[in-house]
Amino acid sequence: MRTTRLLAGTLAGALALSLTACGDDGGGGSAGGGGGGDGEAPRIAAVFSGTTTDADYTFLGLQALEQAEEDHGAETTYSESVLVPDAERVLREYVADGYTVIWTHGSQFYDATVAVAQEAPDVVFIAEQDTEPADVPDNVWVLDRNFHLAFYPLGVLASAASQSGRIAYLGGVTLPFSYSEVHAVEQALADTGSTATLTSVWTGDFNDPTRAQQFTSQLLADGNDVVLTSLNLGVVGAFEAVGDAPAGALMTAKYTDKSNLAPEHYLTSVLYDFEVMLDEILTSIEDGETGGYLGMSYEQGIALQTPQNVDQAVIDQVDQVVEQLAAGEIEVERDVTPVE
Repeated sequence: MRTTRLLAGTLAGALALSLTACGDDGGGGSAGGGGGGDGEAPRIAAVFSGTTTDADYTFLGLQALEQAEEDHGAETTYSESVLVPDAERVLREYVADGYTVIWTHGSQFYDATVAVAQEAPDVVFIAEQDTEPADVPDNVWVLDRNFHLAFYPLGVLASAASQSGRIAYLGGVTLPFSYSEVHAVEQALADTGSTATLTSVWTGDFNDPTRAQQFTSQLLADGNDVVLTSLNLGVVGAFEAVGDAPAGALMTAKYTDKSNLAPEHYLTSVLYDFEVMLDEILTSIEDGETGGYLGMSYEQGIALQTPQNVDQAVIDQVDQVVEQLAAGEIEVERDVTPVE
């Protein structure tokens, strides 16, 4: 069973963006405690930064909740478009409502999650991060998204697919995980001996299609023929720009299949699966493990969609790299040094 309540304070902003930002404050029910470790079905609350209709990161979170209902008999609720300053309040409301497992879907909520977890030791929290942090409370599971691992094969693919030898990275906000993606692409270029040049730019907003379209148009005009995007709703604008580009201009996406946006210019997407990650954590909680660390990888939670609009030889090359990553034969450095 799932319940939701809309956060009216964020609705106007959500409508202005057309998609990725609404809010909701779910709740209800009696206290459980122990996150299901006592044999009772867990009561799970999730905090999302976007809307579940975004066909992107938040939608993947909703899918994971729905699977938890089916596999673990969980009662679930969620809040959409929660702003970082509101996160602690929303988390405390879920604690007061008796939810036994609280998941914050986004690393921007990590500090708030840890703060509230320290106040509520009988509740299990799932927090996302892009590293393995120290001093984690015993009742917090850390889910590491490992974006640097995800982007390494994109560097190999972009280099092989580019005809101009000029590729670009288009991000939203200059955050550590975004820097790690850029450096992973740089490492892939170096490891393969590629002479391709990489240009990295940020629009300032993951969810602004207009700015993404403008930046993409400029990148293409500058001769970049492969653009690696790391955006949410903004990616729609990026694909609008590449749709007007000459044949041979290609673009990658993130999180979900977005091939419908510009089929002739679509290269691939790094696919994320939070269902399998949430299932493993919930199973561990049921076994009495109230905290821990679980990293996503090309063995679990991350997959590369079969590349399109390239030769089979390129596909085979990238498939081999993914296999090597899954086997631990390639080590990708997690470098969060700011990109100048």
